[in-house]
Amino acid sequence: MDNIVRRYRMIRWTLVLLAIGVMPACSQEETASKGAVGATAGAAPVELREGEQKFVANCSRCHGIGALGTDHGPPLVHKIYEPNHHADAAFYNAAANGVRAHHWQFGNMPKVEGVTTGDVDQIVKYVRWLQKQAGIF
Repeated sequence: MDNIVRRYRMIRWTLVLLAIGVMPACSQEETASKGAVGATAGAAPVELREGEQKFVANCSRCHGIGALGTDHGPPLVHKIYEPNHHADAAFYNAAANGVRAHHWQFGNMPKVEGVTTGDVDQIVKYVRWLQKQAGIF
């Protein structure tokens, strides 16, 4: 358990430092790209960047950047959400129907309006990649 906590903290600090390093570039993005989507590269591999962008747009408000959680929602980079405990189908169900609180004290999760099955496909791939990076599975 201590290894998971250490890895979680290491990933969180890595993402914080990465965000601090990227902020100056982000502030100049609008003039450089004239509104191009995805003009700045994220930390995820190229094939997962669309999932990363969809996660940021639809999930990060509650689940945090890098799925590390906030005071509004749990971290998805957590052993509770490994595939053997929460299969991919749980993410599709959560987006489509919402979820009754059962592991955490954040309250119920509402359904996510406007998110398609294709969007969730990409978001799940991104979240599973984050979990693998954290050594969760």
